Amino acid sequence: MEDGFWNDKKQSQKLIKEASELKDITGIYLEIIKHHDDVELLIEFAESGDEESAEELENSYNKLIVEIDIFDTQLLLDNEYDFNNAIVTVHSGAGGTESCDWAEMLYRMYSRWCDMRKYKIVELDYMSGDSVGVKSVTFLVQGPRAYGYLKTEKGVHRLVRISPFDAAKKRHTSFASLDVIPEVDDTIEVNIDTSDLRIDTYRAGGAGGQHVNMTDSAVRITHIPTNVVVTCQKERSQIANRETAMKMLRSKLVEIEIKRKEMEMKAIQGEQSEIGWGNQIRSYVFQPYTLVKDHRTNYESGNIKAIMDGEIDGFIDAMLRNAKIK
Repeated sequence: MEDGFWNDKKQSQKLIKEASELKDITGIYLEIIKHHDDVELLIEFAESGDEESAEELENSYNKLIVEIDIFDTQLLLDNEYDFNNAIVTVHSGAGGTESCDWAEMLYRMYSRWCDMRKYKIVELDYMSGDSVGVKSVTFLVQGPRAYGYLKTEKGVHRLVRISPFDAAKKRHTSFASLDVIPEVDDTIEVNIDTSDLRIDTYRAGGAGGQHVNMTDSAVRITHIPTNVVVTCQKERSQIANRETAMKMLRSKLVEIEIKRKEMEMKAIQGEQSEIGWGNQIRSYVFQPYTLVKDHRTNYESGNIKAIMDGEIDGFIDAMLRNAKIK
């Protein structure tokens, strides 16, 4: 009886979530129709000689085109978890100080992108570099379609620049990787046997106040069958960190299943899949010229300052369209 109640509740939550997603898409479409009708009305006024309407027409038309482009991209996000929040981890690569600084630069870039989309960021785990930057940082991105967009950014990112840490002013190449998984909720069934878990607690590091640093509040959970490890130290309570870490683990296991299905599909299609640290998805060149190029789609931009300030929608859009073509 109790199992039936919880199954019904989960099914109900799933239907509510799907209805919310459809309502969101429908709402955007209706707004576009409304703005389209407004533009048509302005055209009629402008053709009748109304100069004020003619000036307003250009702005309204340009705004409508942008809205249609955004909506067109959103329609590409039709996979199971695309509407979910995203859990993102930035790892510095080999290279010590250089790579840690580069990882922090990427963290800033994605934080700026989230700000522009009005997504909320919740930092889950942070490991500082030995002198500058970060060795790794994990954060939750909360907002509609966060995973759908950010999944396109998964992979190794390569930086080429004259190092600010090199007295000889030599050019350096640094690497950092981005991992993105969907945050899963109670509507998604993930069976985890507690006997398969190793749970360790330790003293949290970094900022957080005296209480955080003086107690073993941080939690590390290892899923022994898959060797998946998740950590969380954002809360002062060990119980709260454990709950968040379990949610991260469930998301990781869902991602493993997604990858398994993708690999099966590629095997059916006869595709070769190479996963390696040297296979960067994108290069960011600061010197001797400025260029950001995605090696999967060949989309590129010379405005590296704008890119590092979070204006990466062109790369995301190109990758989503490229994936649909394939």
